[in-house]
Order: sequence, then structure tokens, then C-alpha cells
Amino acid sequence: FYELRISTPESSPAMPPKVRFVSRVNMNCVDPKSGEVIYSKVPATKNWNRNMGMEQILISLRAEMASGENRRLKQPLEGSTF
Repeated sequence: FYELRISTPESSPAMPPKVRFVSRVNMNCVDPKSGEVIYSKVPATKNWNRNMGMEQILISLRAEMASGENRRLKQPLEGSTF
């Protein structure tokens, strides 16, 4: 299991929610120092529009986790956090 923090900016829904992993994870779309999701690397945040919601972001992150590129990355010990 992974823990995330999701917060909506005041400019919502024009801007996507801020998403940060609390659980340490190695993914090409997550900043390795802070756990923040890099918007330009996640389709749902990169192509954000005001008709989208958190569900699209979570689905997009799940697809990124399942991608071959990310599945090959060595993951931190379970329970480690940023």
C-alpha cells in the first residue's frame, strides 16, 4: 500500500490538485527528494482541464506504477516515508 496526500489549490478546478507520496516510492513521475508528483510526466495532470477530477489522477498514477519502466525500478523498503 502507498499513502498519498492530495490537496486542492485555491485555483481549483482550473489547476490540478497537488499530489505527494508520503510512502517512499521510486517512479519516474515522482520527485525522489520530496515525493511530489511531477505534473509534466503524468498524463492526467499534464493534460488537465476543469472537467477532470482526482479519480483521473489516481488512475493515471496507477497506470504509471504498472508501466514496464517503473516496474523495473528497485523500490524502497516497505514502510519508508519521505
